[in-house]
Amino acid sequence: MTDQAAPAPLIGPKRDLAPLLLPLAIAGFAFLLIGSPTTWLTLTLAALAMGMMVFVIASGLTLIFGLMDVINFGHGAFIAIGAYLAMAVLGPLAPWMQADSLTLNLAALFLAIIAAMLGTGVLGYAFERVLVRPVYGQHLKQILITMGGLIVVEQLLHVIFGGDQKTMALPTALRGAVLIGNVALEKYRLLAVAVGLLVFLVMQLTLNRTRIGLLIRAGVENAEMVEALGYRIRRLFVGVFIAGSALAGLGGVLWALYRETFTAAIGGDVVVLVFIVIIIGGLGSVGGCFLGAILVAMMANYTAFLAPKVALASSILLMVTILMWRPQGLYPVAKR
Repeated sequence: MTDQAAPAPLIGPKRDLAPLLLPLAIAGFAFLLIGSPTTWLTLTLAALAMGMMVFVIASGLTLIFGLMDVINFGHGAFIAIGAYLAMAVLGPLAPWMQADSLTLNLAALFLAIIAAMLGTGVLGYAFERVLVRPVYGQHLKQILITMGGLIVVEQLLHVIFGGDQKTMALPTALRGAVLIGNVALEKYRLLAVAVGLLVFLVMQLTLNRTRIGLLIRAGVENAEMVEALGYRIRRLFVGVFIAGSALAGLGGVLWALYRETFTAAIGGDVVVLVFIVIIIGGLGSVGGCFLGAILVAMMANYTAFLAPKVALASSILLMVTILMWRPQGLYPVAKR
């Protein structure tokens, strides 16, 4: 009697670690060109802060683009609306913002962020119902109608708030920097990194540890299958659109505070960068979006220091290079 061979163990999918080496490679190459460790570390930390803010803005859009197959150039409208709503809330809370108390400063920012996210979430629902729903599956019409929505919103903001440049000063406790040796770490940028990491962790837990996350990931791969199982994929679409719009509002607050001045065009200025990030990362991939935002921010900061004339084109050059290596992005999810 011969013994039957034991079944071979199941081998899980290999983790693709190659894209994770890109930030290290860019940072290492920049270190050789910059030469000064202090300057390099300052630029790198600034890039991380910028990358986290861009990720917050782009994370909602990557779900909308990947799951709903909607090219939403109107995403920039929610960035601008978030900034203006935060300004409206922070105006009456000026004593809290000017107080030399971190608790009061953070409380004021928290209220402004909640107002921005709630407002942009509600407006996102209306935007999806009125403008986006009639053009599902029609990419050219999506581009035209959402771009038109962005222009209309910008003009309405001009009418309501005026066309002049607005100021959104940092709260007292978040101004300046913390010195660690010879490296100055700006307080607000540390807060931006913390917020970006928190959003990333919440999204990862939601997508990978909850039922709604399972449905979202299944919808990215095969929306028809989710419908066949009895789930209302259209309601899931609406929920994703609202969440994406709310995240854009949060990103608008962070970006306006980062720049300390803004206009109604703040959304249009950053939305092209956001699309570059989600294309680099791979449609529908939160992890790819996170990595893409860091890469774009690193390239922008390093090239602005080393070759300012190239800085404006650095993001496009990075996108072209990555797409020549991986045409679907670093970590593609949606198989379009």
